[in-house]
Amino acid sequence: MKFSKHFVAAALTAACAASAFAQNVTVTDAWARATVTGQKATGAFMTLTAKDNAKLVGVSSPAAGVAEIHEMKIDKDVMKMAALPNGLDLPAGKAVALKPGSYHVMLMDLKDPLVKDSTVPLTLTFQDAKGVKSKVELKVLVGMQPPAMPSHDHGTHKHNEHNHGDHKH
Repeated sequence: MKFSKHFVAAALTAACAASAFAQNVTVTDAWARATVTGQKATGAFMTLTAKDNAKLVGVSSPAAGVAEIHEMKIDKDVMKMAALPNGLDLPAGKAVALKPGSYHVMLMDLKDPLVKDSTVPLTLTFQDAKGVKSKVELKVLVGMQPPAMPSHDHGTHKHNEHNHGDHKH
């Protein structure tokens, strides 16, 4: 079962990357946090890499009444979260991580709980430097944490059994 779960995660990630690649932006490691009954909001996370300067300007999902691009940051020892109404800049060639505690997609007014090991549809809207918009539709894996990549599963080996370079354990 462990293999198939990792295989599905890798296949979904590869499908996401392939679908977004033609749009100037590559999407990798996409996932959404699972919810419990009654929970009406959650986050979706991924890494976006634009070939040329672009901007993530919108997000939507039929699973949520509201979907927004958010930033979470600490300001004077207070955690603040706010929507980015002007979108999120994606500098050419630089990976921009949407992750817990930072930039993320906020899914609110959820219609149903997001169940672990299911998928949730997301549509990302990008705008290039010339103002041309494009959309990418994804099926994002739902989990409690980022999906583990099968090529390097840290849960199946001990770090002292192989060399990671010159650092000491």
